[in-house]
Amino acid sequence: MRFNHVANRLDARHFETVVEMLRTQLGFVELRRTERAIWLRQPGSNVDLQFSRSDTAHRDEDKPRSQVSFLSDTPREALEALAAWARDRGLEAAVGAYSDREFWLDLPATFVDFVIEAMRPELADYGIEA
Repeated sequence: MRFNHVANRLDARHFETVVEMLRTQLGFVELRRTERAIWLRQPGSNVDLQFSRSDTAHRDEDKPRSQVSFLSDTPREALEALAAWARDRGLEAAVGAYSDREFWLDLPATFVDFVIEAMRPELADYGIEA
């Protein structure tokens, strides 16, 4: 088997807003779409994101432990910019920290089972060739 994609759930009411954020703010392109889901890829990466529409009212209490993760030289600032973008569209947004090099963004009414993480690139330097 070969790794293909990761799937997470978005509240159906805010599905298109998050897709717009990923496309306009982070450069993702749409690969495929169905009535319930979308597959996206950020050019230059080799892992795809699938988001499924969800009508669940429950939000995982420990969802900061499940992330869609990005690398950034300025991770807090990058997430604060996404939070401001989301707030401008009427969504509640919270930015928190795991450490001084790892941060997370939650859109509580939107992200069902994950947060967006941004971390310094050196944290992903594992010393192996891919």
